Amino acid sequence: MSGLTIPTPHGPAEAELHCCPGPGAEPLSGSGAEPLFGQRAALLLGHGAGGATSAPDLVATTRAATASGVHVALISQPYRVAGRRAPAPARQLDEAWLAVARYLADGVFADLPLVFGGRSSGARVACRTAVAGGAVAVLCLAFPVHPPGRPDRDRMRELDGVDVPVLVVQGERDRFGRPEPAAGREVVLLPGDHSLTADPAAVERAVAWWLQRWLSPLG
Repeated sequence: MSGLTIPTPHGPAEAELHCCPGPGAEPLSGSGAEPLFGQRAALLLGHGAGGATSAPDLVATTRAATASGVHVALISQPYRVAGRRAPAPARQLDEAWLAVARYLADGVFADLPLVFGGRSSGARVACRTAVAGGAVAVLCLAFPVHPPGRPDRDRMRELDGVDVPVLVVQGERDRFGRPEPAAGREVVLLPGDHSLTADPAAVERAVAWWLQRWLSPLG
């Protein structure tokens, strides 16, 4: 594991890097200047609105990805790095995320396809920025379709707007709603609620299954 502090238009973000070992892979550079070779893709994961990258579903996803030959960057948004729990406005979240993605794509993840992902608010950011950031797939953990008890504030257009393969892992009792499968979008329902803490091993299996199947054409 290695860490980077990355400048963004809204303050520094942090990236906790987890690399899968493999033949031909170069060691990580703390400067972010040296690329990694020999792997199939890189996954950027964002946290929930008031949460952290230590959330159980993000940890399980990191394990699944590295075991599947995918490097992972757990991204802490600038407002969390600054010690605030209240999230920044959506525009600022998206701009900071894209700055981090560009930094990593030009550095340690050079020449690797990028998968965007995250839990809850982080999943929304991944969806909104997928096109601008050139993501080849999106992984959503506990996508919040609407605030609890407010189905009128529907956010499905963010998810529907993604035109690359999508995996959604959702709790069966999620008070934030439940997306439906669609063309290019797979939905895996697991026991539990929005936290996805009931069975982290099931999260890991679902992510590993999707990544290995999606990445198989890449060799």
